[in-house]
Amino acid sequence: MVTLTQLEYVVAVDDYRHFATAAEKCFVTQPTLSMQIKKMEDDLGVILFDRSRQPVVPTDIGSRLIAQARVVLAAAGRLSEIIAEDKAEVAGSLKIGIIPTLAPYLLPLFIGDYIRKYPAVRIEVEEMVSEDIIRSLKQDTIDVGLFVTPYHDEKIVERPVFYEEMLVYASPGHSLLKKNKVNVRDIATPDIWMLGDGHCFRDQVVNLCEMKNFQHRNLPFDFESNSLETLMKIVDKEGGFTLIPELALQYMSEEHRQQIRRFEENVPLREVSVIYSRYYIKHKLIDLLSEEICSVIPPQMLNKERGRIVEWKNHRLSFIICLSYKVREITPGLII
Repeated sequence: MVTLTQLEYVVAVDDYRHFATAAEKCFVTQPTLSMQIKKMEDDLGVILFDRSRQPVVPTDIGSRLIAQARVVLAAAGRLSEIIAEDKAEVAGSLKIGIIPTLAPYLLPLFIGDYIRKYPAVRIEVEEMVSEDIIRSLKQDTIDVGLFVTPYHDEKIVERPVFYEEMLVYASPGHSLLKKNKVNVRDIATPDIWMLGDGHCFRDQVVNLCEMKNFQHRNLPFDFESNSLETLMKIVDKEGGFTLIPELALQYMSEEHRQQIRRFEENVPLREVSVIYSRYYIKHKLIDLLSEEICSVIPPQMLNKERGRIVEWKNHRLSFIICLSYKVREITPGLII
């Protein structure tokens, strides 16, 4: 009979691709871990890992069994969480994935207060690009994502928490700064600096401008960054402009705020949500996380009606006025 301990060992080897490291992480000796995995293989009549390769890799059947092992371990771990939630206890672990265009602006606003308010909750946060967050949620290696929606995946629940404007950040003397406000046509030009592939904010900009391959043509060199902060510094030094999220304003000097322009109509918004698997059961921790974020966000950013949401998935431009698909939830206190 396969045991939960054996499943834990198998998943650890898959995570670290090294038997000695997996044993160390599981707080057992390598011979103990190796013996238990070999026993599991003998009982099942299959080989789970190709030990001839370094690092070790799962076999085809091993990959399928490991995926199911993760589901079983997650379900087993939730038994105590169900009991704790029934007792209204605020305890347990919460693994959060957050996209890079949110992390530097949102995390400092709430994470410290959340940890101090709920010391019995063990928090782990990892910065991840959008598709890695979705993959990790489905593999049950993180609990929640701080993410830009809508994403349109029936296996993922989206709980919107706030709506931030997309803003233009232009170099001093740029023609866009001669305007009080800009429109979408103004920014569909070849002198826009962009984030690299894999960032949902980049895809939102592409959709907003309906651009394909002409960005960078008027710039001194081709450059796509993984950091908005880097793009803003490049704009300051080399000219052109980029788009940034509204939360970035909170960390910007008054001098640099003069380089910001807002949109005059159909204000583009990005919807920021707490997302999680539809099978996830730590609803109390999610409620508290959502409430903590809402409490530190400027009040106007809780209002969905001040603009229109720019989608990013599938590279489609779609201003969403009313979203009502079945897995969406509304955070308490959110202005709709």
